[in-house]
Amino acid sequence: MSTVARKRNEIPQQYQWDVESIFATPEVWETAVSQFQEQLKEIAQFKGRLSEGPAVLADYLDAADAMATAVGKIFVYASLNYSVDTTNQDAAARNDRARGLFGMAMATTAFAQPEMLAIGFDTLRSWLTQDERLAEYGHYLDGLEKQQAHVRSAEVEQVLGLVRDSFSTASATHGILANADLKFDPAVGSDGATYDITQGTIGGLTTHADREVRRTAWTHYADAHLAFKNTMANSLAAGVKQDVFNMRVRGYKNSLEAALSGNFIPTEVFHNLINTYKANLPTWHRYWNIRRRALGYDTLYPYDVKAPLSLDPPNVPYETAVDWIATGMLPLGQEYASTLRSGALEERWVDVYPNQGKRMGAFSSGVKGTHPFIMMSYTDDLFGLSTLAHELGHSMHSYLTWQTQNNLSYSRYGLFVAEVASNFNQAMVRAHLLEANSSPEFQIAVIEEAMSNFHRYFFIMPTLARFELEIHERVERGQALNADILNNLLADLFSEGFGDEVEVDRERVGITWAQFHTHMYSNFYVYQYATGISAAHALSQSILAGTEGAVDNYLSFLKAGGSVFPLDALKIAGVDMTSPEAVETTFGVLAGYVDLLEELVEQRG
Repeated sequence: MSTVARKRNEIPQQYQWDVESIFATPEVWETAVSQFQEQLKEIAQFKGRLSEGPAVLADYLDAADAMATAVGKIFVYASLNYSVDTTNQDAAARNDRARGLFGMAMATTAFAQPEMLAIGFDTLRSWLTQDERLAEYGHYLDGLEKQQAHVRSAEVEQVLGLVRDSFSTASATHGILANADLKFDPAVGSDGATYDITQGTIGGLTTHADREVRRTAWTHYADAHLAFKNTMANSLAAGVKQDVFNMRVRGYKNSLEAALSGNFIPTEVFHNLINTYKANLPTWHRYWNIRRRALGYDTLYPYDVKAPLSLDPPNVPYETAVDWIATGMLPLGQEYASTLRSGALEERWVDVYPNQGKRMGAFSSGVKGTHPFIMMSYTDDLFGLSTLAHELGHSMHSYLTWQTQNNLSYSRYGLFVAEVASNFNQAMVRAHLLEANSSPEFQIAVIEEAMSNFHRYFFIMPTLARFELEIHERVERGQALNADILNNLLADLFSEGFGDEVEVDRERVGITWAQFHTHMYSNFYVYQYATGISAAHALSQSILAGTEGAVDNYLSFLKAGGSVFPLDALKIAGVDMTSPEAVETTFGVLAGYVDLLEELVEQRG
């Protein structure tokens, strides 16, 4: 028996996203590229003129928004096509060109912020009342004023824009290795059946009921990355050095401050998370012990952490998942649920199933002027449902922001708030499923999916955040990074998290960093998964408890987009992330799942 991933052209159209809604054909995309290049010339004509008055500044901002919208659509179209078939050389070429065009856009507009700083904030704020097109830019100026110490001259900003494409090479190289060039030996079951390992299928194989499938999938996946560990380590070291370079050019104290300042987040938020995580590691140790006993194993290995615990896990086809998710989100109102359902079933927001060449992971994409797009590799189970719920949370956040915010600069929200909306949907849907079905086996299945998600967001991501902080600090101190240093550091951190309950294969556990190539090149992105899941559970508990005004406050948060600072947006929703309280609350939720799991497992006898 062999389970082989389908080719792209074997996936029914209804389960492919409709990139044609952006550009009907690659030829139309080429026309848009030509038009964009003309827009760049128009933008360049404003250089040195912004101080002429409010009308000129408004003209520039209108032209810049139009250009940003154009390059956004160009980039999204190219990246979506490449993501679902990384072996398609035409798609790869368009994706590479789009990255370059994005860098050109940044370089061409690099003069604007230095010129606005030279005008002065008193003058700029007076201009807001002199031209109605500038009226909505008050928050933009507030953000620029907070960042002014780190905005360089027009010439330096132009150089930083021009090197953006070159600086993406390290991440791109790692991505090409991981998504297109790695060759995985198939997983092999205890019955001799073989299973193709791809970036789209590995998640399902590591949750397989057959321990031998899990073991061989996990080891073969890790071994493929280990075969290229030196190249991947060199790429990651280059990425970290680029972060440190940018930090120093912009005059920040360290890389963490530089990364968090873009979202106006104090570094204490990061350290609060890490300290609270470390203090609550005994909860994870207890879970590993319960999981080992539930599985009846003498020893628990890393490939067992997602082994199925339910004796009768539900089969959840895609359409059923959409129905359960929409029903679970009804506390937010019928309009929210209906929009979500229509996007997932009728408007082809989602590229649903795995295929050969499809990149790893899942994401939500799009820009103002398109509808949201979701890439995933759906599996007919609660894990697939949860991933879909997560990405639909992102997509609905974008949809409501785009529908509400006219100002393009406010249609993009920070990463810090993005992970709140996604994890919120998962929390709401789990609560619905646990309430709707009291079957012990169904409840165990829901809890094990929840624990799998917590494992990723509240175990792996804080561990990677600690790893990321350490490797950046090493480069800041002038120390070297290589594959052995990276692997040993991460193996140590994971060993602390597993405690004495999991037998750690240091080499294969240590290479985990290479399996998160997008995240590791996103400059302190991963900690936001953990802060996001924390804020999400604090907010979902409030709504599920029927707190007056909680629903309206949460919807206002989704619609706010980037029109307020991230911490302020979350305060609108009802949570203060400058305090560790939400993280502590969410560890309480996690402990509650562990308690319920232990109770349900013991009922089996």
